[in-house]
Amino acid sequence: MQAPSFCLNYLTKPGSYRLDQDRGSVIMLTFWASWCPDCSSDLPKKEQLYQSIDQKKVKMLTINVPARERDPLEGIRYAEKFLSQPTLVDEGRKLYDQYQCKGVPTTIIIDQTGHIYRQFGAQVSFIEIATALGDLLK
Repeated sequence: MQAPSFCLNYLTKPGSYRLDQDRGSVIMLTFWASWCPDCSSDLPKKEQLYQSIDQKKVKMLTINVPARERDPLEGIRYAEKFLSQPTLVDEGRKLYDQYQCKGVPTTIIIDQTGHIYRQFGAQVSFIEIATALGDLLK
């Protein structure tokens, strides 16, 4: 399935990001909310991966889902404190719904041709995500 195209604003800095600008790269999207215990376990691992991965080959972005937040400011505070990877903000839960997310965190891996390669829910092991990325980079 072709990944839905989007343009979203950054959560903690000016500007916006278009999915199309990274066509040809592997892209990993992580939908999250600040209150989510599974996100608090998942995001630090992805942050470590982001620090060590070749960012020309894999584009990693997190997407805060304000409609899943108790207070949208909590998402901003969380991102500023814990995330260095690019963090976008959904329009309510519009993109979350377009990607048929069933909860947070949801991880979407998009291949170099713009197709959804894998989608993972909250209970996936980090090894499965890393393996899927590795498979696309062979």
